[in-house]
Order: sequence, then C-alpha cells, then structure tokens
Amino acid sequence: MVLTQYHVKTAWQNRFLEVLDEYVRIAATKEGNIMSAAYYERGDACIMWIVERWSSHTFYKQNKKSTDAKAVGAFTKMGLSSPPETTFVKELESFSKEVNQDALTIMLFIDVKAGTEKQFISINRNLAPVLQEAPGVLFYQLSQVINNKTRFVVCKQFRDWDTFRYHLQEPALQPVLIFLQTSIKEPPFEKGYHHLIPFAPQ
Repeated sequence: MVLTQYHVKTAWQNRFLEVLDEYVRIAATKEGNIMSAAYYERGDACIMWIVERWSSHTFYKQNKKSTDAKAVGAFTKMGLSSPPETTFVKELESFSKEVNQDALTIMLFIDVKAGTEKQFISINRNLAPVLQEAPGVLFYQLSQVINNKTRFVVCKQFRDWDTFRYHLQEPALQPVLIFLQTSIKEPPFEKGYHHLIPFAPQ
C-alpha cells in the first residue's frame, strides 16, 4: 500500500482536485491495481491524499511512468507548498465489510516507543475481531511503515459519526487507548489523526 500526502497551494486547489481525480480513475483500471482513492482533509481541503494498493511494487513502478502519473508529478513542481510525502506500508491486519463512498474515514499515524512494537500489534489484533462484529464499522486496517518498524498506520471507516462516537466507548478499545497515552514517542496521539473526505472513487 502507498500513501501520498500533498500540501496544495490555495490558488491551485481546484485544478489539483481534477488532476488527482483523473489519476485515480485511470489507475483503478491498470493491471495490478487493487484500490485507488483520493481524499482531502476535513478542515483543510488543501491537504490531499492518494491511497493506493498494488499487487506488487513492480506494477506501482510501471504506473509511475504513465502519462497520468507524470501529470501529477508535473503539477507538484508548481502547485504544492512543500514536496509530496510518500509512505509505503505493509498490511498486518485488516477486514472490509463493504465499500461506502460516504463512509467516515479516519487514518491515524502512530510512532511507538522502541521495544513496544509487538505489544502494539498484539492489542490491535485482539481488537480486530470485536470491530469486525461491530455494526457500522465498515473497514479496519493496521499497517506498519516499511523500513520504519516503530511507525504504524491505522485506518478505519465508519458508517457515520454516531458509529464513530459509539466506537470510542467500546470497552475492547481501552487497551489501545491506554497504549496511545503511555507508549508513543511524541504525545498526544491525536496529532496523528487525519479525517479524510473522499473525492475520487475507491
């Protein structure tokens, strides 16, 4: 999986929305593409993301040579306030119940203290079966950043805000919350939260 974040200049916002939308739609048709979606952040639509899943790194590299990918690259040279940030992750745990374009998508980047990686993975794996049975929780994925064993990404999708608020009261979530309050490198963990609004297909 590949996560790419863009900080877009305000004057270029609408144009870049169009460029990313076109990229995602074409990428979804390419050989080896499992999923491709584009988002902007709630509260700051100039922060945009592409989230992609490819069956192999080879297919991803091939796609980077495509005309639509080069169009995104050309835009980044003039339309961004800072260079794009690309993160490669490996999936550790996941489930998906349904694809819902209107789902509430939450992504959390977490840097844990060295030596606590296995504990963090374990408590999230214990949580996964509970979330899978929870009504309104549509998607869950725990990933680890490649070449950085202490950095993780948790992505969840909920049917609506009420489901998300109910999820925060889930007793099985408490070990994770305790960990996030005691065992990350730079608290508070809320700094790693991203609420994503989709604008291109998944």
